[in-house]
Amino acid sequence: MQEIDRRTFLAVLTTAVVAPLPIDAQPGRVSRVGFLWTSTSQSTADYVEAFREGLRELSYLEGRNIVVEHRWAANVVERLDGLASELVSMKVDVIVTQGTPAAQAARRATGTIPIVMALGQPVGSRLVGSLGRPSGNVTGLSVLGSELNAKRLELLRETNPKISRLAMVFDPTTTDLDGVPLDAPKHLETAARSLGLQVQVLAVRGPNDFEKAFAAAVGARAEALLISPSPVLSFHRKPLVDLAAKHRLPAVYGTREAVEVGGLMSYGPSYPALFRRAATYVDKILKGAKPADLPVEQPTRFELVINLKTAKTLGLTIPQSLLLRADQVFQ
Repeated sequence: MQEIDRRTFLAVLTTAVVAPLPIDAQPGRVSRVGFLWTSTSQSTADYVEAFREGLRELSYLEGRNIVVEHRWAANVVERLDGLASELVSMKVDVIVTQGTPAAQAARRATGTIPIVMALGQPVGSRLVGSLGRPSGNVTGLSVLGSELNAKRLELLRETNPKISRLAMVFDPTTTDLDGVPLDAPKHLETAARSLGLQVQVLAVRGPNDFEKAFAAAVGARAEALLISPSPVLSFHRKPLVDLAAKHRLPAVYGTREAVEVGGLMSYGPSYPALFRRAATYVDKILKGAKPADLPVEQPTRFELVINLKTAKTLGLTIPQSLLLRADQVFQ
């Protein structure tokens, strides 16, 4: 009887030793996170710090209980696949991504390592089955990119009700799994028709296309611009802002950073807030949650930012009703 009890005890003890612990419960274990960026380290410094702040709030200290391996594609989408494979070969516990192309590259590289989109367009790109049930190894935060263009259009029209012709600049490199651009103009054309506006679509893949696109807009007598957000266009926001000023075209952007460098106005979610929030997904996954069980979150708060100095330069008077709704106004 004593021998049986001893065997039972040893069996239980062996099971306890062999059974894997949750990642956060393993003594002395340092978690490894891979971060795949579409842009450059310089342009994403604020986002990196926001993510780190989110980690610190959850008691993760880099170099002590977590290591973050950053890889930047420097706005060369073709580099993403190789960088994603590099992170997978490092056997990271989770991969965080900036933008839909980066999330797609990570998904092509692995079907098992959890992937957290800090921002992206997950449903349209078919990276997840649905927001509520991601169903695979991808989850995170939706940025609602092209879906907000209709609201941006309304804001532009509110600044100048006489606008009748609009040009939209968009990046066709962000596509779904079949190569169809996610920022397809159909999102905007329906809203434009309801406002009696004509829309000219200008596809640009990088700064080499900017001058030609603006020349086409001016040639078609466009009276305003909508810059549809993408990682590449966000990174090159200063040349876009400068060209809009040169051609005296009021423009609305997807991120406040464009307004900070002279753009007229922006409307969209706070990107730093999304990167800070991505840390909570990483935390849950490191504690054993599966991406398929973590619903994709959509932003609930959007920022309207206006640059009055730019408006004055363009000869525009921003309605008081719009200024009162703005989250920030640059004088």
